[in-house]
Amino acid sequence: MKTVCIIGAGPSGITAAKNCKESGIVFDLFEKNDKVGGNWVFNAKTGHSSVYENTHIISSKIMSEYEDYPMPAHYPDYPRHDQLQQYFENYAKNFGIYENIKFHHTVDHVEKNAAGQWQVNFTDDQGQTQCKEYDYLMVSNGHHWMPKYPTYEGEFTGQWMHSHDFKGVNDEWRNKKILVIGAGNSGCDVAVESARVSKDIYISMRSPQWFVPKFMLGQPADILVKALEKLPPKVRQMVLTKTVKAFTGKYSDFGLPENTRPMLTQHPTANSDFIDYVRHGKIKPKPAIKRFNGQQVEFVDGTVETFDIICCCTGFWTVFPFFDQKLINFKHVEKVPLYRKMMSAEHDNLYFIGLFQPLGCIWPLSDFQAKIACQEILGRYQRPTDMKKAIQYELDHPHHHFDGGQRHAVEVDYNDFRAELVADLKSAGIHVPERKPKLNLRQFVGTLLTA
Repeated sequence: MKTVCIIGAGPSGITAAKNCKESGIVFDLFEKNDKVGGNWVFNAKTGHSSVYENTHIISSKIMSEYEDYPMPAHYPDYPRHDQLQQYFENYAKNFGIYENIKFHHTVDHVEKNAAGQWQVNFTDDQGQTQCKEYDYLMVSNGHHWMPKYPTYEGEFTGQWMHSHDFKGVNDEWRNKKILVIGAGNSGCDVAVESARVSKDIYISMRSPQWFVPKFMLGQPADILVKALEKLPPKVRQMVLTKTVKAFTGKYSDFGLPENTRPMLTQHPTANSDFIDYVRHGKIKPKPAIKRFNGQQVEFVDGTVETFDIICCCTGFWTVFPFFDQKLINFKHVEKVPLYRKMMSAEHDNLYFIGLFQPLGCIWPLSDFQAKIACQEILGRYQRPTDMKKAIQYELDHPHHHFDGGQRHAVEVDYNDFRAELVADLKSAGIHVPERKPKLNLRQFVGTLLTA
């Protein structure tokens, strides 16, 4: 009897467990928290949480829900974090895996034994250390939990924090001078939230970004992207770039660095308030930081400002502390060497579920990754014979020519990646219904012309 260890009961872990159960594969699902949902558990006791009090999802309900388990009809287009946590809990209960989750269990160390099995050392809910062996390992603990802090010359003596620890603004933030480092989704969220209680909010950007409103032409933005999926990549990029520019205007007119790269070469920032707040003077853009001197910050343009609080919204390291670094170490790589962002060339019984960053949502595609893993375990799916060659081909042929750096180490295009995973499932005899867009290309063009 083949056995699987699943690490993490976040959105990717629970769908891995669901697919194991549907395939008749025995599994254990370890979760160090007391609830399912991973980063979507607000005030997680373990410190794993990355949501704050007013967090809403940045991809739409339609494009984020598991394809075999729709979100409730009364949920808004962009659900709130507590609604999502409840959705994940209901999902786990609906598919009969909730009672199998080992809550308050922490995986301490994982290694291979002489027989090639995975030896999993863990601490159980009674604080006792245990060891168990499994034939397969599905790593689903996510890659948004170990904060990455920037380093600068000098020392900042005010309040220094990371977005990972940001849970909302309160009276302690009122009338404080605040600097946010980074203009990704977390950075813009923190800046906007801070601007609700303080008049002096600045945001430091090292490089240009694309800022996408959550709604365009009356639809969630990712619905428009879905409508363009049949177009060639360069045409898709051109249409989206022109559409976003038409909505937001020229960035340099209001102090933001002009982005000369087309859409889909960078992970976009989805925020409907950010540009509005910048243009109202509530958020003041600044360039990269040069050095600190106490509470003073000198920027590369020579300007100096004094701040009470700095919040670093500078991303996370892709790390797995339960592995020896000689076995698995993706911390500093700019391209993660995994086939379909899940399979290793060195370990044919190891799967990473949800270790990718789409221009869209992770969860529905994690479901497909888990299906592929289970089909291979059952002997119905055949991975490429030359895995190193297949992995290198994927690295050399990304869906779009994404910018370099760790920020795009696991970047994929949602619709293109879905098509690849669906094709793999088809080769294993699994039929996946076509996901028809809410808005097709003809409707997109018509809406654009009549707007």
